[in-house]
Amino acid sequence: MSEKLQPSLVEQIQAYDDEKRATYFFKEVVLNNKIWILTDEHGCVMLNTEEDDCIPVWPNEEFAQAWATDEWQACQAESISLNKWFSRWSHGLADDQLAVVVFPNQAEQGLVFFPDEIDFELKKQQKKK
Repeated sequence: MSEKLQPSLVEQIQAYDDEKRATYFFKEVVLNNKIWILTDEHGCVMLNTEEDDCIPVWPNEEFAQAWATDEWQACQAESISLNKWFSRWSHGLADDQLAVVVFPNQAEQGLVFFPDEIDFELKKQQKKK
């Protein structure tokens, strides 16, 4: 079970650039064995780029919940175990032609990965563990 992050640490990590947030994401997800999403009664929150429809994902509950404001204030942070991610989510996202935006900041900026790329990075990080 992961410990709650201190607000000062949350603020510091949110200020990282896209690449550093992605690196943090992969390490934390493997360490805690979960990926966080935001959901509401309609399902998972989605973001759109010019090319892709994306599911935003976060490394910790605090970062996901920080997004539950304004139009997403009714959303709840929900965790997905890595086993469930590998067995169901990756295939489902690929089948639906959805991409994943890793650890977007409050300005909706983050690196976009395809499901197979996320799996590759997560498995690479698991080997380092």
